[in-house]
Amino acid sequence: MPPAPRAPLTVMPRPRWGLRLLAFVAGGTVSLVFPEAGLWWWAYVGLVPVLALVRTAPNRREALVRSWAAGCGFFLGLHYWLVPSLLVFTPILVLVVGLVWVPWGAGAWWLLRGDISVRRALAALVVLPSIWVMTEYVRAWDPFGGSWGFLGLSQWQVRPVLALAALGGVWALSFLLVATSVAATVAFASHARKWARAAAAGLGVVLIAAAVAYGLTRPEPEVVGHLHIGGVQPGVVHSPRARLEANERITDELVAADVTHDVDVIVWGQSSVGIDIDIAADVRQRLLAVADRANRPVIVNVDGRLPHGRISKTTIVVRPDGLGDTYTKQRLVPFGEYIPLRPIFGWLAGFTKAAEEDRLPGTDFTTFELAGATIGPLISYESTFPDIRRTLARRGVDMTLVQGAATTFQGSWALPQQASFEAVRAVESGRPAVLVAVSGTSAAFDPRGRQLAWIDQDHTGAWTVDVPLSHEDTPFVRWGDWVPAVSLSVLILATAAALSDALRARRHHHDR
Repeated sequence: MPPAPRAPLTVMPRPRWGLRLLAFVAGGTVSLVFPEAGLWWWAYVGLVPVLALVRTAPNRREALVRSWAAGCGFFLGLHYWLVPSLLVFTPILVLVVGLVWVPWGAGAWWLLRGDISVRRALAALVVLPSIWVMTEYVRAWDPFGGSWGFLGLSQWQVRPVLALAALGGVWALSFLLVATSVAATVAFASHARKWARAAAAGLGVVLIAAAVAYGLTRPEPEVVGHLHIGGVQPGVVHSPRARLEANERITDELVAADVTHDVDVIVWGQSSVGIDIDIAADVRQRLLAVADRANRPVIVNVDGRLPHGRISKTTIVVRPDGLGDTYTKQRLVPFGEYIPLRPIFGWLAGFTKAAEEDRLPGTDFTTFELAGATIGPLISYESTFPDIRRTLARRGVDMTLVQGAATTFQGSWALPQQASFEAVRAVESGRPAVLVAVSGTSAAFDPRGRQLAWIDQDHTGAWTVDVPLSHEDTPFVRWGDWVPAVSLSVLILATAAALSDALRARRHHHDR
């Protein structure tokens, strides 16, 4: 018998690793919109290369892989300073977090692939920013710990566009930036129809012009008072006793310099006191003595083991006549201050710099009454959450005050990034925002996002800032997260439309 004929060889398509790597790099360049690189202008078009790679993918699977690769590049660039803490677990975390960009990439491939009609171009300008906003909104939930690096934060120095934060929070800024990248992508897409390109380019210009017009026409708030803050920035001091001594010394130098005659309150950074004052009576007496010598309230932050054995981070107002109000940090850094699902993931503490034990969180936000002003205290990581400032603004604070300490990441871009958040938070809440950090970067901004102080991480010593106080309930404070709510509605309608189109196409195919 003659041998059976061989089946023809099936040539499998070669993986497009080069284009995937290009997507990874393109996503990484988007992280350069934040300090210290600070390429804020790139945020308006930085997603165009990613969109081009995704929309030209030969199939849905390849589009998702490319968007995943771009997300990995973005988050690695954004969080590069975490690598020494994560060590060998860095690739795993990056691969997991990079999945955040996949839904957005799926939407981009669905709406922008092939011949782009006017209808699909207009849909992309609404749907893709909505997907982006919703992914940022979801990862901002406290259990997810992803509230760092929202795209809209890149505009912290760009007035008057920054004013959009007062209207819709950082979400409105992110929506605008993604929409402009989508508009540019369609405008220069070779397969887009002429009227689709024209409509996209026109709407992109209109969106930017409307944002600028809104910022330029906002009236200035009425200044109702001033609060003069004295900040203490001792730098990286690892020993709790030595850190306490450094804060004491700098505070005494501030007093001796004869500038405290108009300083209302002196502020130390997060973990400035590493020994619990309920246990160490000598430390408590030293703090009271510092406030007495300054003849001003001194706001300190205690990071120590409490009498019941748990560790917490607590802000305490130390007055010349005794201890005052306190606030305990509520939102803790995942893995840095607690390990989620510790019975399952607790072993990570043995291989990384994850928390060896969980800190004890507080239970409610509070306010301090100092020098005739109402201050809303926050601690470090809490500065990344927009909803906290809104809550404090609704409680009538005149100013928000953050005590920070990012000494683990000294010398990295993490410190100026955290300081830049304060500009956006100030505009969102309509309240001035001040950050006092142990080792920098400390900063202060007025309710319009104007910089009042910027104390870089290479500076040690005392600094002062005069903070103008004003009362303004911004639309974001009054209406809350309306931009994510609208975005969710858009996605529901878009999903319904996509399902309807799919059913119509299937019915047509069946009829044939």
